Amino acid sequence: MGKDDNGNALDRRIFLGASTATLLGLPRISLAQPQRPNEPGKGSEPLTRTPSQAIADFVTGFDLKSAPPVVIERARIAFVDTVGVMLAGSQLPPADIVCDIIKLESSAPVATIVGRSLRASPQLAALANGVAGHAMDFDLTYLAGQSVAGVIPAILPVAEMTGATPSEMLAAFIVAAEVAARLFRAAPQGWRNSNWHATGAVGTTAVAMASARLMKLRAENIPDIVGIAASMAGSLNVNFGTMTKPLHSGHSAQNGVLAAMLGARGFTASQSALEGRGGYFESFVQKWTLEPFSDLGRRYDLAETGYKLKPYPSGGLGHTAIDAALELRELASLDDIAHVDVAITKSAARRYTDKYPQTVESAKFSGPYLAAYTLVHGAPMLAAFTEEALHDEAVRSFARKVSLVTYAEHADLLEESPAKVTLTLKDGRKIERSKYYATGSVQVPMSPARIKAKFDICAAQAVDNSAAEKIYGMLSTLGEQPSFAEFLPLLRKG
Repeated sequence: MGKDDNGNALDRRIFLGASTATLLGLPRISLAQPQRPNEPGKGSEPLTRTPSQAIADFVTGFDLKSAPPVVIERARIAFVDTVGVMLAGSQLPPADIVCDIIKLESSAPVATIVGRSLRASPQLAALANGVAGHAMDFDLTYLAGQSVAGVIPAILPVAEMTGATPSEMLAAFIVAAEVAARLFRAAPQGWRNSNWHATGAVGTTAVAMASARLMKLRAENIPDIVGIAASMAGSLNVNFGTMTKPLHSGHSAQNGVLAAMLGARGFTASQSALEGRGGYFESFVQKWTLEPFSDLGRRYDLAETGYKLKPYPSGGLGHTAIDAALELRELASLDDIAHVDVAITKSAARRYTDKYPQTVESAKFSGPYLAAYTLVHGAPMLAAFTEEALHDEAVRSFARKVSLVTYAEHADLLEESPAKVTLTLKDGRKIERSKYYATGSVQVPMSPARIKAKFDICAAQAVDNSAAEKIYGMLSTLGEQPSFAEFLPLLRKG
């Protein structure tokens, strides 16, 4: 067993097939930002650094003390929310299958897998944690969908490997979220109109940057890590409503950790992987600007834009419709309703289906099921996504009355996902409710009590109340503790 330049022990089994050579310094690349003439929409304003250099300077130079208080608070809430949904998701079939595969690998038992007694290498623990965190589709939405879904699932095992402090974990999340925001803001319309799922397409690089921060790598290593992550990014929207959607989060977590570990050992990649010809942006979104990279460290998207917490474990683009249906539920008897129209944007319609679900995973994206369940039983929480719930005859029968239609007034909107639900009563009267912002958004925030209640419900699926309270308390004050030695054992089951 050797040690890296920071004195951290390196077990060969942690990184299968890799040398434990010391980190290699890399020469700085040109400060000139390459521009392509006569290509509108692509980096019209020159930068003094390449985007990878801007990222490198931010990742290695970020000072947690410089972050605005709202950024610290939102980062802590993100840990509370993500660890909670990881605990619950760790008990579901997608996590079971992934853990069965991990057992076959016989990797070094270095890192905790949330909600399990099983331990594994940091990469494989990140994989399992990432799948668990996204398995219920209950994790927060940040800019381009759940673009940072894999970040905290990866931070936990990497921090365990490196012995990082709670404040270093907090800083790693902020770094990752801000880098993810730049990747998104470089081409917001391109990402929203694409068939790429941001969880893997954006999240892999975000995870890699969080990992690099926790590993305390030098700025010279970062451009290579960005390039490695760019080649491993990806995931397709076609897999929404299947177990492969949460795999996108697991894969981004695993690959992001791998990218950082490779780069730490001198593995090379293109220094212009993001903006270069045939590179990341050209492949994923075609048109982009590099301007967002110029404000790294000066503007915080966690403060300016924030994220959306999910009050329901289902596809976030349909949460406005659920909110509207919950209000209508109080205004009409089920027996009096002849038909229900759920009007959504075209963007939401690309992710949602008008079919009754055949699986628990597809139920999270079924317009008829979600509307029917909400009107029959109330908010669709964990109990709504079970085989028993799918076969509830009252819900199945009522779902036949539900139609998905286009919300004409907001049909082409991409920035938000408004919805209007209209009940047509048997006497011909119509009652409708519309929602522009969903519960959990910055505009309609979840209260601290509701955030805590969500955590309690999720944590109860994997740990006892005493452990859950300790986990919540530590995460709510993340960064104030000198050590997390007592935290990780609380996440293990059995």
